[in-house]
Amino acid sequence: MKNTRKLTSLAMLLIAVLFSATAWAQDAKPKASPAASAEGKIGNANVTVNYSSPAVKGRTVWGELVPYGKVWRSGANEATTVTFDKDVMIEGKPLAAGTYSFYTIPGEDKWTVIFNKTAKQWGTQYDEKQDALRVDVTPRKAKSMNERLKYDVTKDGLLLSWENMEVPVKVSAKK
Repeated sequence: MKNTRKLTSLAMLLIAVLFSATAWAQDAKPKASPAASAEGKIGNANVTVNYSSPAVKGRTVWGELVPYGKVWRSGANEATTVTFDKDVMIEGKPLAAGTYSFYTIPGEDKWTVIFNKTAKQWGTQYDEKQDALRVDVTPRKAKSMNERLKYDVTKDGLLLSWENMEVPVKVSAKK
């Protein structure tokens, strides 16, 4: 009787260990849209972009996965955020220092770039009434294919790159 109890306890322990190992292995699977960031300096302003980076995965991104003429969270998961530690000029218009959610309205020839005052939010909870600034920019063909969405902070501003498209946003330090 004692041997049966010991065997049963040992079997239960082994099963528990196997289930734990399986659960841990699932957590190790890479995320479909991993978190990423870009940092840099534009003039005297420190700039940080935090976003989730989806992949193309053989899909047509512009006009299909990301429809033209509709607000897009410009990333995946939580809203992409842009932080400026100093007041800046975006495409010649003033924007106060702070952290903003970053949305866009893609178009074939023109994009609207949106800095929204509600930074911490799920990407699909956009509220136009919270917009701090909207500017129009012109997209361009990328020099090479970008499998993953990527942001860069350059001396000239922000650059969103994904699939075969780049979207430059001019940023300058406020004087």
